Amino acid sequence: MVSFHVTDQEQGEWTVLRVSGELDLVTSPVLRQRVHDVVADGRHSLVLDLSEVWFCDSSGVGVLIAARRLLRSCQGTLRLILPAQGAADGSHVNRVLGALGVRRLFDIHPDVTSAVSDDSRPLSA
Repeated sequence: MVSFHVTDQEQGEWTVLRVSGELDLVTSPVLRQRVHDVVADGRHSLVLDLSEVWFCDSSGVGVLIAARRLLRSCQGTLRLILPAQGAADGSHVNRVLGALGVRRLFDIHPDVTSAVSDDSRPLSA
């Protein structure tokens, strides 16, 4: 059985979804639904903390792109947490997004504090 968890937390105007485990064909629908639930509740400032995701396949990347599209459609904001250091020498998701050439689509931060700050600057693509 694959270990996969999504927990949420409010930080000011931001909703932070902390994701851990494998983000793949089996688990990505869970994250997709959680993002839709957040938006349906009227919360349009979302941080996806992916620092504990140790595997991501194309379906996981599809969920991230769909989340970006959904939030943009309602004038919302999506920020990702993809630390350069940590479990397995950096974020697997970061490497996958870079390899696919879609990392530049996302506002990426190293931690929650940076992601929810109004004056924060994203990491460069």
